[in-house]
Amino acid sequence: MIIQIPFHEMDFSYARSGGPGGQNVNKTNSAAILRWNLESSQVFNEDQKARLRMKLQGKLTKDGDLLIRSDVHRDQDQNRSECIRRLQETLQRALHVPKKRVATKPTKSSQRKRVETKKLRSETKSLRQKIRG
Repeated sequence: MIIQIPFHEMDFSYARSGGPGGQNVNKTNSAAILRWNLESSQVFNEDQKARLRMKLQGKLTKDGDLLIRSDVHRDQDQNRSECIRRLQETLQRALHVPKKRVATKPTKSSQRKRVETKKLRSETKSLRQKIRG
């Protein structure tokens, strides 16, 4: 499932980058900072928002904003695209519901093998003991 966040829900700001670019990074604002508000988003229903709040609680600000910064590229547009990609990836990971594990019984052969191994181990250890007598 690919999550599409409308562009109007994302707020971008730009800052000087510490990434690649040599001396040029001292002059240009190439780092992109994405601010997305979970509470005002129209994409998710209340159940999904509650799950996102729980999973992303360490990453959300007090106002419910998720901040993502990218300065891996020299270009502002590429950094903005990277922020959007990271946002989608983060939301997708947080919304993923793992499958319930179905408990199964061990097979007869695995039970037999376990008991045989225990017997062998017991025999090995008993042979190591000092003989009393």
